[in-house]
Amino acid sequence: MSELSDILNGESVEAAFSASNKKALFQQLAAAAAKRTGLPAKTIAASLNAREKLGATGFGGGTAIPHGKIEGLEGCTGYFVRLASPVDYGAVDGLPVDLVFLLLSPPDAGADHLKALASISRAFRDRQILAKLRGARSRDAIYALLAGEEARDAA
Repeated sequence: MSELSDILNGESVEAAFSASNKKALFQQLAAAAAKRTGLPAKTIAASLNAREKLGATGFGGGTAIPHGKIEGLEGCTGYFVRLASPVDYGAVDGLPVDLVFLLLSPPDAGADHLKALASISRAFRDRQILAKLRGARSRDAIYALLAGEEARDAA
């Protein structure tokens, strides 16, 4: 599994997500992911916060990849949000974050989890993709960029 379309669908993308700070972002991401996975939002938020204590998941360039491993998931699942206003995240470069790709995986999904992280980080390292993600007008356009970019990589 290496394509973002394997872990993301159109309903898992938000174009104008609102969060006032990192803590609120994690709570709201957890609530959104809970609707998709059927798992409790508190469990998801706790997993994200526990991982974040190991080191900030701010990737740089205004991007972040919060991730966690959670019992009860069938496989890796993603949720992408573009924030309406950037938040201070404690990223490696100190820049506020406006593009966030949440990755949740079952505890035993070692290789799939790493492949998914690699796919997300590849997209987040591409300045053209970042510019297009920030300029996209809709959830569908963002999803097409994320899913389409990976299709080109695989070709």
